[in-house]
Amino acid sequence: MKTKILTIALSFLTLVAIAQKKEIRDAGKAIEKGSYAEAKTLLTQAEPNLSEANSSLQTDFYLYKGQAYLGTGENTLVADLIIAAEAFKKAQELGSDEAADGLAAITNSLVQSAIKDQNAEKYDKAAEKLYAGYQLNNKDTLYLYYAASNSINAGDYDTALKYYEELKGLGYTGIETQYVAVNKETGEEEVMAKIQRDLMVKSGEYLNPEDRKVPSKAGEIAKNIALIYIDQGKNDKAIAAMEAAKLANPDDISLLQSEADMYYKLGDKEKYKALMEAIVEKDPNNPTIYYNLGVTSYEIGNIEAAIKYYNKALELNPKLTEARLNIAAAILSGEAAIVEQMNSLGLSKADTQKYDELAEQRKGLYRKALPYLEKVMENNPENVEAIRTTMNIYYQLGEAEKAAALQEKLDQIQD
Repeated sequence: MKTKILTIALSFLTLVAIAQKKEIRDAGKAIEKGSYAEAKTLLTQAEPNLSEANSSLQTDFYLYKGQAYLGTGENTLVADLIIAAEAFKKAQELGSDEAADGLAAITNSLVQSAIKDQNAEKYDKAAEKLYAGYQLNNKDTLYLYYAASNSINAGDYDTALKYYEELKGLGYTGIETQYVAVNKETGEEEVMAKIQRDLMVKSGEYLNPEDRKVPSKAGEIAKNIALIYIDQGKNDKAIAAMEAAKLANPDDISLLQSEADMYYKLGDKEKYKALMEAIVEKDPNNPTIYYNLGVTSYEIGNIEAAIKYYNKALELNPKLTEARLNIAAAILSGEAAIVEQMNSLGLSKADTQKYDELAEQRKGLYRKALPYLEKVMENNPENVEAIRTTMNIYYQLGEAEKAAALQEKLDQIQD
């Protein structure tokens, strides 16, 4: 009797193994046909007895599972992509060469989907996908950095703080060399791998190759950590975070800028002023420093200082198109307050007179900004931002012919 029972049991195990093998093989065929839901069902049926399968069959199981949950590569469900990643990693451990391609496809799917979310201002979803991309390979710290940035844009400061603290703990600076060239057909700059860039330039399809050093992001990260702490009412933690960042990066001028911004936010104007002066003293002939000081001054609402710094940057480097555009933007930022006053006025004689005065002030801003915009167009005739802004100013100033000419030019560029 015992022998018969054993024989029956062994026969049963054999039947299970045969059925399991068929389910895994059929799952592979379903994937080849693009029937990913069918493949998932078959693999779910095979999984309970997977430990009894040989190594080769287990490798196929995990490879097919990864492929089933990845699908066409356009899957945007993070939960599915994480399941796929875990399966590919297991297949890789078991010796699959194809699994590495699967993991790369998952990362690409996450990043491309995150870019779409970011462009659609779905910053929370973009952050989730970028962080998942970082988790697939913790060497991809750039994904963690962009996950933090998107969390900031989403207003999720707690998550952003967690990511920034992780970046700080990793010693992340973001310093890298970008290999840039101009696409001859589109006129746009593109960043690519050095080998690819050099080949494209050699082929004549791209022009003006440039190796561009990306500055450290340590200052920005420290600033954002500090600003989040300030927002949370934890000023002591904000100051401590900035001091720790400076200790780790003593030669990073961007950290001094961030520290200055922090003290401005805290209302310590004297400390802010002292730090700004220290920045200039460190490198008084560097146009980039003045440009960056202009940016940070504008961000904290000090428009007069921003324009001063931008003009100094132009004095040192007259080719800084961005500085001219930013000066124009800084000048025109005063328009909103004027318009608000105009809209608040009534119909009395005094209000009408005040309205006309404000309208002339508004035109004065336009006239003040125009030379900077016209210089941008002179140096860069296809700068769409400068053309569009100048065109609108011409319309406001009643210079219809000039505006129409720019509209025609804009239409030609955008065709």
